[in-house]
Formats: sequence, structure tokens, C-alpha cells
Amino acid sequence: MVGNFSRMARACCVAVLCAGLGAGGAGADPLLTQGIGTSNCGRLAGDIKPGEGLTNPVNLMAYSWAQGYLSAANIALVEADAKHVDMGQLDENRVLNLLLNFCKANPDKQPLGALNDYLRKTSKVHIKWEKGTIDWNQ
Repeated sequence: MVGNFSRMARACCVAVLCAGLGAGGAGADPLLTQGIGTSNCGRLAGDIKPGEGLTNPVNLMAYSWAQGYLSAANIALVEADAKHVDMGQLDENRVLNLLLNFCKANPDKQPLGALNDYLRKTSKVHIKWEKGTIDWNQ
């Protein structure tokens, strides 16, 4: 666990540095300013390189975005139906390849379609949950 955290911490630092260096100029990379979820799959498919792991800034952005998107979806799933997706099975290689394969097959779509397809098709873990216990309006 500590080794994974250290690798993630280093990768995050690299991505932040790369993003900071690239975003400052007038010709900033649109992917850095637009974000992954609303990007065009045709463009993203050429930038995701699973073999480079999280040291590749685009891979890191895509993986981080996917983790956040799936975490938010899990909150909605738990609150609606007392079930969630086990994110422990979604390592960087699986997520990056999921996005890459979807984007290659659907260049005119957005990568969020890959995660929505995954959420629809993957098995869910049922838990004991009392609906309405997430209350952020206090």
C-alpha cells in the first residue's frame, strides 16, 4: 500500500508540474484546460498510453478523472439502491485500457461513455444502507 501511494504521489507531482508548465503559454494544450470527461475520444485515443503508466500526464489525468467519476457514481448507486461498484478491481491499467478501447471504437464520443457503459454492465455489490443518510444540507 505504501509503495502504491509513493508511486501515485510521484506521478501526481509530475502531472502537476507538466500541467503547470504547459498551461501557462498562449498555446496551452486544450486537453489540460478542457479536461478528460468532455474531450473528444478521437483525440484522447492518441494521447492515452497505458504502457507508460501514471508517469504520462494524460494517463494520470484520465485515471484520476475516472476514479472521481466512479466515486461519485458510487454515491448515487448506494443512495438509490444500496449497491456500489467495487473500485478495488480498477487499477490504472484496466481503467486506461477501458478508456482507450472505448475511444478507439467511438472516436466521435466522449470518454465518459466508457465509464457509463462500465457502470451499467459491471456487477454491483449490495450493502446494508439506510436511504437518506447522506445529508450534506445541514
